[in-house]
Formats: sequence, C-alpha cells, structure tokens
Amino acid sequence: MKSVRRALLLLTPLAVSSALLAFQGIQFRPYRPEEVTQEQKAEFAFARLRYPTHIGGLGYGNFRSPGAFRPNGGWSEDYPKSDEQFVQGVVRLTRLDARPYPEVLDPDSDEIFNWPWMYAVNVADWDFTEQQAKRMRDYLLNGGFLVVDSFHGAAEWAGFTRGMGQILPDRPVEDLRNDDAIFHVLYDLDERFQIPGYQYMLTGRTYERDGFDPQWRDIRDEKGRIVVLIGFNMHIGDAWEHADEPQWPERFSSLAYRLGINYIIYGMTH
Repeated sequence: MKSVRRALLLLTPLAVSSALLAFQGIQFRPYRPEEVTQEQKAEFAFARLRYPTHIGGLGYGNFRSPGAFRPNGGWSEDYPKSDEQFVQGVVRLTRLDARPYPEVLDPDSDEIFNWPWMYAVNVADWDFTEQQAKRMRDYLLNGGFLVVDSFHGAAEWAGFTRGMGQILPDRPVEDLRNDDAIFHVLYDLDERFQIPGYQYMLTGRTYERDGFDPQWRDIRDEKGRIVVLIGFNMHIGDAWEHADEPQWPERFSSLAYRLGINYIIYGMTH
C-alpha cells in the first residue's frame, strides 16, 4: 500500500481512470475545463470525496445499500464552483502553486493515495462497505487528511459518527482548542464564528436545524496528528462559492478562506 506523501507540498497527480461509476442508469463525469487536455502538475490540488450514501437521503433507517453511489448526491453540493473559487483564493493569498480545477475521488480506488488532502460535505449520510472503510482508514493513517463540512444538528451528527465509526472505530472525536496548531499555521484564528450556508440570505439565521453553535472538532492518529478536521454546524463551502456575490457578507468568506488555507498548510506539513 502506497503511503501518502503528506510532508511534501509537491503533488504528481496520476490520471483518473476513464471508467465511470454508474447508479440507476445515471452517470457522473468528473468536471474538467474544456481547455484541459492532460493532468496539470502543481504543489496543491483540491480533491473532493465522492462517498457512497444511504438510498433515500437523510432518513436514517431508510433502506440502505452499503457502498452505493448517488451520482448527484449530497457529496456534490456546490461542486465545482466552490472548489474552484477557493483555489483562486489560495493562489491570491499564498505562494502555493495550486491547480485551478478540482479532483473527485472514490473510496473504491487506490487513486486516493495519490492525493494527500480531501474535502467532503453533507457527511451525515455517508455509508461504506467494509472494504471502502478500510481503504479510507489506510488513507488517513498513512498520512492523508480529510476536511468534513456542511452538516448540522444532533441527527446529522449521529449520521456522521456512524459512518466515521466504520472508518476509524477506535479513534475518539475531540474538541479543538484555540491554541491548536491548525488555527495558527498561517493565520491566527483564535476568534471564530459560525459560517452559515446560503440559507442565511433567505432566513437571516446562521444556524440550521438544531445546530446553534459552531464546533471545531478533530480525530487524531496515535501520534497526535489531526487526520480528520470536523467543521460542525457550519458551511465554509458555501462561503467559498458565494464569495463573488455582492450581497453575500464578506466576513463569512474572509474567515472561510483563512480556515481553508490553514487546513491545507496543516494537512500538507504535519
């Protein structure tokens, strides 16, 4: 099994397999700008996890088909605009040579071991086979780093921990402290606040469901390295996606970009 080269900022992405995974006759094709004819080498590439889910959405206890993919399921929310606009900010605000288009990765493939940093949204509904969970576990414990975002309230927390327990059953979830390195590797982020999803523009509320308070949590390996960064009761992906809209509050995107950049620097250097 190949280890993830997390200590290096230089990535050499391998070409994605041309095989398409299909479910119920619908196919999903990873996004590529038309002008891209071959993989672009860069110091950093944004990778998004396309995870398998419950069939039927957020109803825990609904019919389950472990390992099944929904091509346009919750994993794809805000894709690819959110990912692309975040990378544009990374290029402006840092000296990282970041690839301008994102990657989509499946836990069925060893391809994930070539991408040290991954992002996942709506993780209340993910559901893995034993083999998929083992591959994700190997990924994280061999240097990988996963950021999870956009899930809210007690019911969705239960769904997240169920799936996370398949991946890392023996690792506890902890609350991050203000003095943890991940909040200070580039930007000092002692003062943080809840970053809402786009529903804020309609409701004026920063929270969703019963997720009133933002919580930054983590899961660490045996050496104390953060392997899963948990942004609970917030949606930084929406703040990346809507940063170019005049009506969207700048303070949300400003914090979201700084958090995301700190997550990159931490994940690639620890």
